[in-house]
Amino acid sequence: MKVFHVVGARPNFIKLAPVVRALQLHDSVEQRIVHTGQHYDVSMSDIFFQQLEIPCPDVNLEVGSGSHSKQTAEIMVRLAPMLVDARPDFVLVYGDVNSTIAAALVCSKLGIRIAHVEAGLRSFDRTMPEEINRLVTDQLADILFTPSEDGDHNLEREGIAAGRIFRVGNVMIDTVLRLLPVAKRIHHDDLQDRYALVTLHRPSNVDDAVTLKEILTSLLEVNRDLAVVFPAHPRTRQRIDNFGLNTSQLRVLDPLPYIEFLSLQMRAVVVITDSGGIQEETTYLRVPCLTMRENTERPITVSLGTNTLVGRDRNKLQTEVSKILGGEGKKGTVPPLWDGLTGERIADVLVAQP
Repeated sequence: MKVFHVVGARPNFIKLAPVVRALQLHDSVEQRIVHTGQHYDVSMSDIFFQQLEIPCPDVNLEVGSGSHSKQTAEIMVRLAPMLVDARPDFVLVYGDVNSTIAAALVCSKLGIRIAHVEAGLRSFDRTMPEEINRLVTDQLADILFTPSEDGDHNLEREGIAAGRIFRVGNVMIDTVLRLLPVAKRIHHDDLQDRYALVTLHRPSNVDDAVTLKEILTSLLEVNRDLAVVFPAHPRTRQRIDNFGLNTSQLRVLDPLPYIEFLSLQMRAVVVITDSGGIQEETTYLRVPCLTMRENTERPITVSLGTNTLVGRDRNKLQTEVSKILGGEGKKGTVPPLWDGLTGERIADVLVAQP
């Protein structure tokens, strides 16, 4: 069986590593990794492959940045000839980035079977580009690997045949479990013992000067009670500079490699974020998470985990931080099948396909 993995952004790499490792145990499987180059900065890409011990990509399409339409189209144009020549048995796509939907569209037109890792997640907010990517990819996929029960229900409601849906658990947690012992050995002597860890990157939060200024003002309020550590996505850093906003009182860092960031997460008093994957990682780590969004495609992190949606409400953010500092933060539980064995379950399903 010939399997291609198409990835292009940091969350994809975290999900890719356990699947590649599990498939390596099957002699009948030949694998190739196609990196679209959607994230092209070394700190956002290459070092992830090193730390996650993923084989170097067989191909890098070097697409780089651009609008959603341009990026998606460019991936399709560069990927299609390669798939025509190679004719893999399956193409695995991951998550909800532009690389995911681009590969799914190409494969569906070429009659190549698609497996979607992390299928079925829904925010029910079509203003999010990722929601469109999720919806379309799941309609095109032949095999849909879901992380939790809500994913199954969403797909069934959208008319996906039950026989194509496989609940396998959360593959990101495989990577967390594997690298947690390494992360525990990292010490950040230059940081205070108690801190809030912040990540922001969504266009709805960082692309508008008024909105971003309001969020930073909220973080400055948090900083009065709890030191704020803020590894800034390049996009966010650029917006802060362009808008002339002041972050001098916050500890703003460059983007961090995966293991270093994991070590900060596990020790944080609270994580404040607009990321999807971090909602899941904090739930597993039992660290309170405050998500600066009005909705989430990962509701299980709210219903079972440590996540609370605060939107951009400064008062709610401050109230929730105060509760956490008072020992009243959400403790949460780890959802079923978030056990570090998801990669193996995915591999078992794939190799059983005719």
